[in-house]
Amino acid sequence: MRLIIESTPERVARWTARYIVEQIRQKEKYTASPFVLGLPTGSTPLETYRELIRLHRAGEVSFSNVVTFNMDEYVGLPEEHPQSYHTFMRENFFAHVDIRPENTHLLDGNAEDLAKECADYEARIAECGGIDLFLGGVGEDGHIAFNEPFSSLSSRTRIKTLTQDTVAANARFFGGDESLVPRTALTVGVGTVLAARKVVILATGHRKARAVRHGVEGPYNHQWTVSALQVHPNGILVCDDAAADELRVATYRYFKDIERNNLLD
Repeated sequence: MRLIIESTPERVARWTARYIVEQIRQKEKYTASPFVLGLPTGSTPLETYRELIRLHRAGEVSFSNVVTFNMDEYVGLPEEHPQSYHTFMRENFFAHVDIRPENTHLLDGNAEDLAKECADYEARIAECGGIDLFLGGVGEDGHIAFNEPFSSLSSRTRIKTLTQDTVAANARFFGGDESLVPRTALTVGVGTVLAARKVVILATGHRKARAVRHGVEGPYNHQWTVSALQVHPNGILVCDDAAADELRVATYRYFKDIERNNLLD
């Protein structure tokens, strides 16, 4: 695992956006095939999306040959609902860059056959040659996408019941009313994320410090699904100083020292 520790959420976003842009550029050098990008929703990636939009408007990146697959979607929430992830992606990213609508893929939480929708989603990813880079966030309890604690670390796209902690955390997007938050969602699995050639997970703010500690210093286990990043050959966790608060001093210094001498960017 590679751990990037930046001082602020803004610096986390700048590092991450430039890393994504560089990966897109690198693939363009040797193939005309699209760059396949996995994307999250939620508050954490918003700054990264704003930075990607800024870089696009500055002429530093085009998304015309990028194909996206989103991590998850609520079950039963209309696509046009203000809190659907279809709406989130359109308003916060897709509408501001030159990505082709037909190249964006999101799970249909209103599909007649939800199990088939999940299987078809995995098939579409495979048809595109797999995910080049999966971007994600992490919950306070260490979950990635909607893979709640104790999810299988080899899981694939499926229907998932949300924990009360997740419902409570997401209530802020529904006016603070937990009763309005859907109780189930469609989500890519931990195995789906780990199958990507590169994985970048974001964590900002002190509320994510416990998850970062378990993800970096804890054992590989299904209680903290973010710990699955430990076994990925190209897994990167990008956090700010606040999210690194619970790391041991030696751990913090080790990763900061490694990055000072890292020539991989």
